[in-house]
Amino acid sequence: MQIAMIAAMANNRVIGKNNTMPWHLKEDLQHFKAMTLGKPILMGRKTYESIGRALPGRLNIVMTRDASWQAAGVTRVSSFDEAKALVTECDELVVIGGGELYRQLLPQADKLYLTLIDLDVDGDTHFPDWQVFNWAIESEEQHQNDSGIKYRFINLLKQG
Repeated sequence: MQIAMIAAMANNRVIGKNNTMPWHLKEDLQHFKAMTLGKPILMGRKTYESIGRALPGRLNIVMTRDASWQAAGVTRVSSFDEAKALVTECDELVVIGGGELYRQLLPQADKLYLTLIDLDVDGDTHFPDWQVFNWAIESEEQHQNDSGIKYRFINLLKQG
């Protein structure tokens, strides 16, 4: 099973501010859905709470240290090993955030599905520096939305 991460970030690797995304990019939300539908997704508790519900069409796994935490439509785990044990029959487990999970699991990631948004924004949550690892570009698409925001979808595969 491969471990993938999906994230949208601004130029300075900002992914969030006050538990929300500091932009609204409809095209990225559509891309996120296309890349995760039918796959198990792993998120931290704060990410789940920012979404506010289980995402349909996916096995929703929330990793938290709070053993009493629960939510409808979600499987709670306390470790990454526990999450992996739930999805041994799947080809790919997709980590969808947040910052703490990205930092913790980036060394184990095999793939990155990134949306690089050409914006400079303030934020309190950043995606870790993925470039410390050796990645090969699997695909890259450049876009600009109706509001003039430029962004790239880039899929990376870890090498070595």
